[in-house]
Amino acid sequence: MRIPLSWLAEHVDLPKEDTADWLHAQLVRVGFEEEMVHGGELRGPIVVGRVLEIASEPQKNGKTIRYAQVDVGEANGGVRGIVCGALNFVVGDRVVVTLPGSALPGGFEIAARKTYGHVSDGMIASERELGLGDDHDGIMRLDELGIPGEVGEDALRILGLDDQAVEINVTPDRGYALSIRGVARELASSVGAPFTDPAATARAAVDVGTPTGFPLAIADEAPIRGRIGCSRFIARIVRGIDQSRQTPAWMVSRLRLAGMRSVSIGVDITNYVMLELGQPTHAYDLGKLQGGITVRRAHPDERLTTLDDVDRALHPEDLLITDDRGAIGIAGVMGGAETEMDASTTEVLIEAATFDAVSIGRASRRHRLISEASKRFERGVDPAVADAAAARVAQLLVELAGGTIDTELGAEVGGVPEMQPIAIPVGFWSTLTGADYTTDEARDALVSIGAVIDEAPDAWTVTPPTWRPDIVDRESLVEEVARIVGFDRIPSALPVAPPGRGFTRAQRLRRSVANGLAAAGLTEVLVAPFVTEAQARMTGEEPLRLENPLDGERPWLRTALVPAMLDTAHRNLGRGLTDLAMFELGRVFHAVDGQGTDALPTAEARPADDVLESLDRLPEQPDHAGVLLVGERVGKQPGRAAERYGIADAIEAAERVARTLGLELDVRQAQRDWLHPGRAAELLVGDAVVGVAGELLPAIAAATDLPRVVAVAELDLSALIARARVTLETRVIAPVPAATQDLSTVVPVDVPAADVRRAVREGAGVLLEHIVLVDDYRGAGLTEGEKSLTFALRFRATDRTLTAAEASEAKLAGLAVATERFGARLRE
Repeated sequence: MRIPLSWLAEHVDLPKEDTADWLHAQLVRVGFEEEMVHGGELRGPIVVGRVLEIASEPQKNGKTIRYAQVDVGEANGGVRGIVCGALNFVVGDRVVVTLPGSALPGGFEIAARKTYGHVSDGMIASERELGLGDDHDGIMRLDELGIPGEVGEDALRILGLDDQAVEINVTPDRGYALSIRGVARELASSVGAPFTDPAATARAAVDVGTPTGFPLAIADEAPIRGRIGCSRFIARIVRGIDQSRQTPAWMVSRLRLAGMRSVSIGVDITNYVMLELGQPTHAYDLGKLQGGITVRRAHPDERLTTLDDVDRALHPEDLLITDDRGAIGIAGVMGGAETEMDASTTEVLIEAATFDAVSIGRASRRHRLISEASKRFERGVDPAVADAAAARVAQLLVELAGGTIDTELGAEVGGVPEMQPIAIPVGFWSTLTGADYTTDEARDALVSIGAVIDEAPDAWTVTPPTWRPDIVDRESLVEEVARIVGFDRIPSALPVAPPGRGFTRAQRLRRSVANGLAAAGLTEVLVAPFVTEAQARMTGEEPLRLENPLDGERPWLRTALVPAMLDTAHRNLGRGLTDLAMFELGRVFHAVDGQGTDALPTAEARPADDVLESLDRLPEQPDHAGVLLVGERVGKQPGRAAERYGIADAIEAAERVARTLGLELDVRQAQRDWLHPGRAAELLVGDAVVGVAGELLPAIAAATDLPRVVAVAELDLSALIARARVTLETRVIAPVPAATQDLSTVVPVDVPAADVRRAVREGAGVLLEHIVLVDDYRGAGLTEGEKSLTFALRFRATDRTLTAAEASEAKLAGLAVATERFGARLRE
């Protein structure tokens, strides 16, 4: 919003010096964002002159120049000779003269210069050169435009070109500030200065009577969310206007500074009032209307040509202004071409209405038609200011366009809704913010924004003003107190958290897992949960599809972490990072019975309870831990070959996760369609499968442009955390040496090594400190269908050095259990 300073000064006092910077600072203080300062490009001396003589001189190039003698006043050098190519001015005209030393917009410096055989001691300016309009073919003639000013007077002051405008950013919840009225009220609250309400001034300045007799109706049969599209409509009529009259220079200047160009006297007045009061208005050519006006929704297949000469297909939700022939405007957005004012218009009907923000916002976006009116309506317009806006437009049409107000014919339908009072305990403003705001400060702040207070000893009842629909609860009132009195009063000290707060058990364990993997050299990545259908189905689960995805190419929710991590690996490999060790901790999504719907309800009305219940069935969302390893684990070095990541590294990363949670994983061979056959393992805690590890199927790796060997692991972190030990067991390092032995067993090939290892561990008892599989042999010396598993065993007692016999006894006890369960025998 751009605010011309001279306009603002009519409603609140401004200082004489540094006004623009001072104003920005005061508006920032009450919550607006500072943008920039507009205006000030013109620099004097620019004065009023009178043409005394004109000599026309044809040139060799066929052009005729005019050498004029112009009186600019004794104080400015008296009569000056000026060369000009325009032909529309005559002797005796008062004109605007830019003297040497002045500057025009764009940094155009004026100096005395010799041209066409004369010294041109200045320049006679056009409207465009002064930034007042688009007319560049002729000189600006002050007498023709009815602009006062004596010879030698400062033309910048007379034309309002010495003004500036400050620009602020207005947030969507503060639509009232898209007006001089709203900003002036905020500034008055900020500095404690008196505020003159232009709406009250407009009501008092003109008597529009209580006209009746014009057919006017609101017939909204298709409200959105149960809200009627139009709650108030005021129609006023002004007759005998002269559209040929020029818009006054001061109004043109203010409109220009506010970011709007001058069009015609009628349009300029409606735009001026919108900027002044925040209420958009529209003026129809009364002679082009057929019958009365009805506000309704669009009919099927209805069309309208709007003021921008675009033929638009209307939607049944569009709120329209219609007469007996059909649509004549999209309410709150743009009028229709059929009832547009033109040069022949002498009678106008002024519309000032209150439209529903949702209806206007939807129509504006539906037609891709963002207007100054729609921008205000969709943010909320004060419903109580419509009558003042209609009166103000009528007043200006009388004063500037020579019209007469028809006090008998007109209409008004609807009224101003009552604002809901809000109860707030006395002192709540300090309780909520921690700042020591006094009762008087709170009262003054709320009164300054226009609220009405009914005070009681313990609580107040505060009724917000009609222009503040964003104030709906007591917290909103506290925000206004803090904003007006000063946010700087709120202490910056952080509050002390009450006992018992902080991370939950699951959050602490999840962070421990992340720290453990990072400490092992893996890098954490964060991947979006939205995937392609192929990625969602890669692990064999039925995925969930989003109805309104952020990315149309990835509308599915992930069922596992690894598939989307493949894209991350591909992206990094493409940037030259060939050795990757990554992990992610995140949620996956599993469908539940009866979930989802093919027909989502619209937002026009509240869905039925059974519909809401069906939408409330959310998918299961367990936490998972995903690991992806690709490239070289150990790079090639002198005397040592490179070692590439493989299944063993993926299993080791999974076991690290389990150890962090005080658990131990069992590993057994498995088959997964997306993992390499023979290089896939299930990870178990007890009898529960909690994850998988292995190497990616080569075909999938090739399809994603990854190396042939990609080691991966995926764990159900929620299941692991649920089984995690509350207190981890620690083992004391004994001061005695260990006894090591190997155990080679022969078992059927279909017996998992993990089961044999578990049996040996259980049978060996407490003396067995560590067991690891070091060899899996199948070949000569064994019969078909057998394999040899060799385990490295480490035994230790806490109180003595074990003898070889004790270690052998424990080893054989472990073998006995394996023999009992799987028929294992000692390999000879």
